[in-house]
Amino acid sequence: MRKTFLTSLALLLASGTAFAQTASGAISDGKVKIGILNDQSGVYADFGGKSSVEAAKMAVEDFGGKVLGAPIEIVDADHQNKPDIASNIARQWYDTQQVDAIMDLTTSSVGLAVQALSNEKKKITINTGAATTDLTGKACTPYGFHWAYDTHALAVGTGGAMVKQGGDSWFFLTADYAFGYSLEQQTSDYVKANGGKVLGSVRHPLSSQDFSSFLLQAQSSGAKVIGLANAGLDTANSIKQAAEFGIVQNGQKLAALLFTLAEVNGLGLEAAQGLTLTEGYYWNLDDKSRAFGKKFFARTNKMPNMIHAGTYSAVTQYLKAIQKAGTDDSDAVAKALHEMPVDDFFGRGGTVGANGRMIHDMYLLQVKKPSESKEPWDYYNVLATIPGKEAYLDPAKSGCPLVK
Repeated sequence: MRKTFLTSLALLLASGTAFAQTASGAISDGKVKIGILNDQSGVYADFGGKSSVEAAKMAVEDFGGKVLGAPIEIVDADHQNKPDIASNIARQWYDTQQVDAIMDLTTSSVGLAVQALSNEKKKITINTGAATTDLTGKACTPYGFHWAYDTHALAVGTGGAMVKQGGDSWFFLTADYAFGYSLEQQTSDYVKANGGKVLGSVRHPLSSQDFSSFLLQAQSSGAKVIGLANAGLDTANSIKQAAEFGIVQNGQKLAALLFTLAEVNGLGLEAAQGLTLTEGYYWNLDDKSRAFGKKFFARTNKMPNMIHAGTYSAVTQYLKAIQKAGTDDSDAVAKALHEMPVDDFFGRGGTVGANGRMIHDMYLLQVKKPSESKEPWDYYNVLATIPGKEAYLDPAKSGCPLVK
C-alpha cells in the first residue's frame, strides 16, 4: 500500500514538473520583458515619463508578477524625443536584452520609427503616448497597436466642440514634426467638413521657449479659434504667453488639442480654467476610475492621465494575450490582441481593429474654475462621452494596407 502511494505521489510530482516546464518553455528566454520607452527629461516628461513606468509596474504586480509560469520584467529608458536615439535603444533591447515588447513611445516621430524597427524584428509595440493616425494608417504593421488616443479622436472631441460653439474660423500653432502635422490635418479636415474654414498656420520647433512671434501671427489672422496643435510644456507655455498678449481677453479662443491632467496640474486652474480638451480617461469619472487613480496616487503622489492609465491597460492586455496564446511568440500574441475584447477601467467595451487601433470611448472635458474644484486634482467637468465609433476612424478607411 505504501509503495503504491509513493509511486502515485512520484507520478503526480513528475506530471506537475512537466507542466511547469511546458508552461515556462512556451516563453522565450524564460521570462517576459517589456520596455517602456518615452521622454523622461524633456517637454513630455509629465505627459508620460516615469509615471508611465510606474503604471506598467503596477500592471505587472496586479497580474501576479508571472505569466505562464515565467517572471515578468519592466525596463525603461529616456529617448529624449529623438527617433535615432529611440531606435538605437530599441535595437539594443531586442538584440542583447531579450525585450519582447515596447510600449508608451511618446512622440509620434519616435513611435513611427520604433514601430517600423519592431516590424523588422517581429516584435510587438503598443503606442500609448504617440498620437499620429499614421501608426494605424499608412505606417501600420502586423505587430503595431495604438491604445490610448490619436489625433482623429482629439479632432472629433476638442475640434468638434469648438466648432459647435461657433468657432468656425481657425489658425493653427503647430509643433513641427509628425504629431503636429497629423493633429493640424485631422482638425482642419473636421472643421472644414462642418462648414468652418482654416485661415492659416505657423509651425514651431519642439520645446520652444518663446512663442511670441507665432502667437502674434495667430492673433493678426483674426481667427475665432487658435488651435494649439502641440502638447506638454509647449502647450502650457503657449497658453501662458497667450495670456500676456491678451488673446483670450480680446475675444479669440484657444483650443488645447492635446492637453492632459498632468499639464493642467502644472499650469494651475487659474490659468487653465475654461479650456476644453479631450482625454480617454479621467480619474474622477466613476468608482472604477477612482480606484485606479487612488492606487496610482499612493505610489506617485499624482493622479494619472490617459497616458498613464492607457499604459497600465496596454501592459495588462498584452499579458492576457500571452496567457490566451499560450506563448510569447509575437505572431500568436498579435493574433490574440486582435481577437480579445478590452474591458477594464480604461478601455470599457474596447475592441482592436484590423489596423491595430484600440477603439474605446473618449471624454470631452472642461477645466473647472478654481471655485468649482472640491478637492486636489478635481479639475474637470465632463461635458460628453464620445463613443469610440465616432472618435476613431473606421479601420477599413484608415489607409492601413493590411486592412482589405
